[in-house]
Amino acid sequence: MNVVDLLGSAGIFVFIIGAILLWMLVSFVPVRLWVEAWAAGVRVTLGTLVGMRLRKVAPAGVVRPLINATKAGLRLDIDALEAHYLAGGHVDNVVRALISADKAGISLAFQQAAAIDLAGRDVHEAVQVSVNPKVIQTPRVAAMAKDGIQLIAVARVTVRANIQRLVGGAGEETILARVGEGIVSTIGSSTGHKAVLENPDRISKTVLAKGLDAGTAYEILSIDIADVDVGKNIGAELQTDQAEADKRIAQAKAEERRAMAVAVAQEMEARVEEMRAKVVEAEAQVPLAMADALRSGKMGVMDLIRYRNIESDTAMRRSLSVDGEPTEETK
Repeated sequence: MNVVDLLGSAGIFVFIIGAILLWMLVSFVPVRLWVEAWAAGVRVTLGTLVGMRLRKVAPAGVVRPLINATKAGLRLDIDALEAHYLAGGHVDNVVRALISADKAGISLAFQQAAAIDLAGRDVHEAVQVSVNPKVIQTPRVAAMAKDGIQLIAVARVTVRANIQRLVGGAGEETILARVGEGIVSTIGSSTGHKAVLENPDRISKTVLAKGLDAGTAYEILSIDIADVDVGKNIGAELQTDQAEADKRIAQAKAEERRAMAVAVAQEMEARVEEMRAKVVEAEAQVPLAMADALRSGKMGVMDLIRYRNIESDTAMRRSLSVDGEPTEETK
């Protein structure tokens, strides 16, 4: 093998090694993204992009939103965007929100938008709702007027996002709950359901005047009653239930009195039976007393005969009576 062949083999080896190194460099260093940034007027160095790679930050997730912001006329710091990315935020969503707010004339700083995003709210959607208010509808709210008639109302609430209260402010559920409470209170204070049906806007005006958006992330622009239906006659049902309850109470008291009367009757029967037993016992003692009187001489034969005659006369009178009542003949 001559020198020329050795040089040719070494050149091919060096070329292959150089190609591999160049491929690794191009893969690790986002040269294309660097060119895009410089072409858009965003001055970012290759060292910054390599540093993002080392810090496990996707360079495209920071640089491309920065390009969009620069083209929209916003001046953002790439370090602030990278810090928000590392904090788990959505850089692209924040930048789009800042662009939308700037075009709509809404004052929104990057730090505020980043805080809203990190709080878990969609800051871009919030800006859109602030520019273009949205309508949320309450569920069917049932309330009873003073005349006992139930009314079922549905309201549409037009809200606009309050950028200043997005962090820490209550959400849509609180708005719907407060509006429902206001509807119930307004209908409940009405003298009759007809007054509500004639002027449903009275509900919306009364509820809107309560300042229900305090402490929420939204500003209520209007409350419109979409539908009012007549429900049940709650007053009549309550009166019916009360009458049924009174009836059951009266029946219970009557049953109690009947039970007491039965108990008294049973007690009287027991007393009568006791007296009858005493009478039978006393009657059983009569022959013994008469025998003792005859033996002791206190009673003679004529006395015994007169007693027998009186007893026979009494038995005859009883036999002639009707159902135990004496007739005219026996009187």
